[in-house]
Amino acid sequence: MTPQELVEAQDRLAAFAAEVFAPLGRVDQRRWGERYVRGLLGEGRRKSMEPMAARLGVDRQGLQQFLADSPWSHQMVLAEVAWRMEPVIRPDAWVVDDVSFPKDGHASPGVAAQYCGALGKTANCQVAPSVHLVTDAASCPVNRRLFLPAAWDAAAAAAEEAGRAEHRRRRARIPAGVGHAEKWQLAVDMVDELRCWGLEPPLVVADEGYGQDGAFREALTERGIAYVVGARSDTAVLPETVTRTAPAWSGTGRKPVVRYRDQPVAVRELVLGIGRGALHRVTWRQGSKGPLRSRFAALRVRPAGVRLRRAHRGADLPVCWLLAEWPAGEEQPVKYWLSTLPADTPLRHLVRAAKIRWRVEHDYRELKTALGLGHFEGRTFNGFLRHVTLASVAQAFCTLERLCPPAAATA
Repeated sequence: MTPQELVEAQDRLAAFAAEVFAPLGRVDQRRWGERYVRGLLGEGRRKSMEPMAARLGVDRQGLQQFLADSPWSHQMVLAEVAWRMEPVIRPDAWVVDDVSFPKDGHASPGVAAQYCGALGKTANCQVAPSVHLVTDAASCPVNRRLFLPAAWDAAAAAAEEAGRAEHRRRRARIPAGVGHAEKWQLAVDMVDELRCWGLEPPLVVADEGYGQDGAFREALTERGIAYVVGARSDTAVLPETVTRTAPAWSGTGRKPVVRYRDQPVAVRELVLGIGRGALHRVTWRQGSKGPLRSRFAALRVRPAGVRLRRAHRGADLPVCWLLAEWPAGEEQPVKYWLSTLPADTPLRHLVRAAKIRWRVEHDYRELKTALGLGHFEGRTFNGFLRHVTLASVAQAFCTLERLCPPAAATA
């Protein structure tokens, strides 16, 4: 925001900050919280501690103390953001996503050689999974974790690395109860926490990094949460019509086992098998250059990965949607999704839900380029989570300004 925009919005920002920082126990903490958010909203290339303090005209040590050492819960602030933004955004879905932060050194908490979405390759980075309230018009991150690879957990690291892991944890001040967990488990934990705060997901959407894991899909199903998640082209499925059978029993020996006799097939082969004749042209939203449309096929299938077959041994495999995008001019489909939305869900609704992640990607540009999401230069676990939380507070305020402009609010 420009200096003039910040001046014009200062009363609204003060009211918003008072609301989301209400859980902070001391007046000075709430004051520092508002200052930090004001620094993130303001102009300036870097939103790290020193340049922000200089632009704000405040003591750098005070800002540092608030972020790194002052006792306050970033989760309670996120809960306030979630309660404030949910009725404003009225989400069509909760989107599970993650963001990566490339790093040069090895001291930042959670840093390791792992896939870095920001660079599109394996690199030295931190990865932070998140959950966002989303519509096509707006999004807001309302929960976040920092992924700790096994090398950062003495209990999960190889024996020869356990001592080094413990040393790194002490330096980064990682709480004793925080260890390595798969990203899909962190996502489920965040969904559970949001539900404990009184929110309920209309739908969970995630890319194939999460959707390819049967444990993630099963966890959502166990909680009664519908999903639309990306799937790899080699995801194993059976057609819905396939049933479990057993050969006739001879009357002697063991009775034959009732099971699926058909071999699972990759979703790519299944869709190629039905051919282009099964495709339908769908327009899912208006883009900046006109309507966004492509060709899609939707089939009812039974996911049949090893984990699912074991979990449902002796029972029918559950049925869900397989959605495939096969644009004109392409030799084969380019994207796949699995969904537990109801069997009578219209194709356009399936497509729109699958594509809604665009909004999170769009709003991450604001978080990264304007609000300093990746500008934290400290090396502590709590400091990192507090900085990205405060960036989420800043983005929530920007979203409120867009959805509820002052002229409309006072008309």
